[in-house]
Amino acid sequence: MTSAIDLIISPRKRDIGSLEVRRALPYAKRRTVGPFIFFDHMGPAKFEPGQGIDVRPHPHIGLATVTFLFDGEIHHRDSLGFHQPIQPGDVNWMTAGRGIVHSERTGPEARASGQTLHGIQTWIALPIEHEETEPAFYHHPKDTLPTIQRDGANLSLIAGNVHGETSPVKVFSPMFYLGGSLDAEADFAITDEHEERSVYVVDGTVSVDGQTLEEGDMAVLLPGKSARVKTDSGARIMLAGGAPLDGKRLIWWNLVGSEQSLIDRAKRGMEERRLRNRARR
Repeated sequence: MTSAIDLIISPRKRDIGSLEVRRALPYAKRRTVGPFIFFDHMGPAKFEPGQGIDVRPHPHIGLATVTFLFDGEIHHRDSLGFHQPIQPGDVNWMTAGRGIVHSERTGPEARASGQTLHGIQTWIALPIEHEETEPAFYHHPKDTLPTIQRDGANLSLIAGNVHGETSPVKVFSPMFYLGGSLDAEADFAITDEHEERSVYVVDGTVSVDGQTLEEGDMAVLLPGKSARVKTDSGARIMLAGGAPLDGKRLIWWNLVGSEQSLIDRAKRGMEERRLRNRARR
């Protein structure tokens, strides 16, 4: 059997202050998989009592951010007025569209007691026709997400549709995003129903069409080919992909756009807000 693997990505480590992340996308040889333009693996990081993360307010345009946790809790606040803690298995989906500002912090209870934080954060580029849509925020508790349990896999459908299931999360293009565990001796088929697909190993060891992947590896699959994911002793994985993006995307800091003019306009807005805030002091 010919392998369905096109490329294996070993993430680069990035320090974002109090937390180290492993970044699989964008990658030099593969900028996106479907609409997924950023893919960050956070932790696991142990925070002692009194410690936590404090990601200060920052803007986004042209994308949706998705947070999915395995351990710990993060408090989200945004310029639309939403304040939402996220816990393991839940989904926070924030559509930035034409512009939103948000922060991510450790809540007071978790900061007082200490916690282990572990999860995946992704950016999903919006199609050109929707990249200036109105910003929005949605929270979906884990019990509202469809589950796929077959062949030793226990996966939550975070967003999109696959294997005959559809997530309640509002998306803007054909895509799928699955996360969860594989039992020992699992043998799970990844269908070819989406053109671009990837397998990311959160922890454990798996084989994809006979090729071994360790923790932190991402395998990008060839279009039109199904694949089999197997593990001897169990693992946690994320499966992500969808239709190819409808054109190139530019990235500057937290801003994503199909044209430089969109990013330049957002940068001017940031500077204007900075000057207004400075004048009020």
